[in-house]
Amino acid sequence: MDLPVMPFVKPMLAKSAARIPPGMHYEGKWDGFRALVYRDGPELEIGSRGARPLTRYFPELAAALLDRLPYRVVVDGEIVIIREGRLDFDALQERIHPADSRVRMLAGRTPAGFIAFDLLAVADEALLDVPFADRRRLLEAALRDASPPLHLAPATTDRAEAERWFEQYEGAGLDGVVAKPLDLRYRFDQRLMIKIKHERTADCVVAGYRVHKTGAGVGSLLLGLYDDTGRLQHVGVCGAFTARRRTELLDEIGPLRMTDPAGHPWAAWQDEAAHAEGRLPGAVSRWSGSGAGAKDPSWVPLRPERVCEVAYDHLQGDRFRHTAQFRRWRPDREPEQCTYAQLEEPLRFDLGRILS
Repeated sequence: MDLPVMPFVKPMLAKSAARIPPGMHYEGKWDGFRALVYRDGPELEIGSRGARPLTRYFPELAAALLDRLPYRVVVDGEIVIIREGRLDFDALQERIHPADSRVRMLAGRTPAGFIAFDLLAVADEALLDVPFADRRRLLEAALRDASPPLHLAPATTDRAEAERWFEQYEGAGLDGVVAKPLDLRYRFDQRLMIKIKHERTADCVVAGYRVHKTGAGVGSLLLGLYDDTGRLQHVGVCGAFTARRRTELLDEIGPLRMTDPAGHPWAAWQDEAAHAEGRLPGAVSRWSGSGAGAKDPSWVPLRPERVCEVAYDHLQGDRFRHTAQFRRWRPDREPEQCTYAQLEEPLRFDLGRILS
């Protein structure tokens, strides 16, 4: 492979903002795996956001992109799986599996697609210093005959339309809008784009915590909500605390610490069968790996007696898609009041209407 931009590099990123800024290029914020695709004739590689190869996990997508991309090109975009008119991140996560036989089985059962939204190189020319508006025009020309599973990301320069997308597209599984300055140059691993994501709040039961990776204080609080059967379901974590706040939290939740987890709603978390029936906080993630540097799935159980308010962007199935943000303790709330009924459900929106 001999391209003007060689694999593997880290893509340009976005920083958060509360509102959609004026005078920019706007796209939906796709909820998938960020990826760069490198094609040099018969060779094709897919690289992750962390500059690692993903090609082996998506053989059906690699074959389709060889069929549909220009002969020599480097494209930035998002790997997604679409099921029943919505993005399905759970199905996408399942594709990261060490067994080749399972990867190929899932490639047939839940085939992936690729949403292209930037162009880093075409033929023998690197486009990193070309303004984004020009890169977009070149991308549109390069993908003018694109067909599923390759899609050109819908885009607009109309802020009012972007506002409508922000409200409507959530129902199809997207989690906001991305804004890009028209003169933006492409810079690896720099947060130069702007992402505007949904934020809502919920009252959750704090049922455990993980120790911070430094070994000092609380790294994250484990959150639960009661379902219709009265079972406390693990819905995610809240984290990103300062060093001082990590220590304070340890003092605040210390009296709830359980030396014996018997009787805790998630006491069966080490039982693989329990994980098969529902999500528990100790599940091992294939995405984070199991070797050196992998996240420690162990946690400290707490009596589920305290409630906190958290901010979250959106749900993926029955849990928070991303790490929630701690807002405050809610001593005026009883744990039994923390149910799924309080969560807002966006109106469904058919993804086909976005990509058609």
